[in-house]
Amino acid sequence: MSIPQSPFAALMDIAPRPPVVFADGQGSWLYDTQGKRYLDLVQGWAVTCLGHSPAPVVKALTEQAARLINCSPAYHNEQAVKLAQALTRASGLDQAFFANSGAEANEGAIKLARKWGEKHRGGAYEIVTTVNGFHGRTLATMSASGKPAWKTLFEPKVPGFPKVPLGDIAAVEGAITDRTVAVMLEPIQGEAGVIPAGIEYLKALRELTEKRGILLILDEIQTGMGRTGSLFAFEQAGIRPDVMTLGKGLGGGVPLAALLARREVCCFEYGDQGGTFNGNPLMCAVGSAVLAEITAPGFLDRVQAAGARLWKGLETLAVRHGYGAVRGQGLLLALDLKKPVGPAIVEQALADGLLLNAPRPDTLRFMPALTISDTEIAQAMTMLDGVCGKVGG
Repeated sequence: MSIPQSPFAALMDIAPRPPVVFADGQGSWLYDTQGKRYLDLVQGWAVTCLGHSPAPVVKALTEQAARLINCSPAYHNEQAVKLAQALTRASGLDQAFFANSGAEANEGAIKLARKWGEKHRGGAYEIVTTVNGFHGRTLATMSASGKPAWKTLFEPKVPGFPKVPLGDIAAVEGAITDRTVAVMLEPIQGEAGVIPAGIEYLKALRELTEKRGILLILDEIQTGMGRTGSLFAFEQAGIRPDVMTLGKGLGGGVPLAALLARREVCCFEYGDQGGTFNGNPLMCAVGSAVLAEITAPGFLDRVQAAGARLWKGLETLAVRHGYGAVRGQGLLLALDLKKPVGPAIVEQALADGLLLNAPRPDTLRFMPALTISDTEIAQAMTMLDGVCGKVGG
């Protein structure tokens, strides 16, 4: 007798995924193949920033697909030029390179910094990164990350990434040598459980890197594009990096990322950087549509208000169930559970039609659509209250 094969057998098994298959989505809601609906507070890990299948993204995809999908990065295309101009204006940086994922953008940032170090800092190549930082899953970005579980994975690692604790400016200063070309970090460590670097620390880093003549690279893959209540998280510290990477929300659900830098840092020579699909008109048209929505009058004010409402709801729930503090900014929040019940809560929530993320066993992370309504926030808190009651502790 033959054993029935799983319908998922053709997919590489790279993560523990529940046997749910999603088929449709709209706004804050996903629908599986059985017609059950789920209130989504994950949104592809802060990717579908305007919600699922938002009209501006659908319109941009449809109209651009009928005009031009790809013409090779060997040529300029209208949409890439348009998006680059908009992002540089918005960020105060000078030039952009488009990629397909945040990891690819961070890989580009690492290469750019090393090229700059070769040309302007006597061959310096080391980039100081942070313990528990996360920058992607290419070999270089995994090496740059400070995720403990990756310490011995895929050896030998790419060298040149000394790690320091987040928030310890003295440790950063101690790690800088003649080999150092840059400091690279997330304004809020997402995978670590939504751990803010802090405004004063970012200011001190900017001052230190300028003083020592090295680059400040901010990985805003998760914090950028309105997620923290401002277009970019660095704005809240009143600073500007030398290099910034964007991804996730930039494409609103499609594969799009960007590397932005000051003109003086942009030193790639022909052949140093590229990619078959990078900066294609289809994805860049979506990026422009997403950016236009986020920068529309009142949009970021609404994100801040929704973040405050979600924060208050989580605080109320924490008191009721004996959990810890809420942390984060805007609509990138986390709840400290004070005990390793995160996976159990995520599992029960899925069964009850609520999608959650537990980046650590004792932490829940919330990354809803930036367009989530007050009614949906209230509904999510009611559902989560019920889930926590079932799971207990």
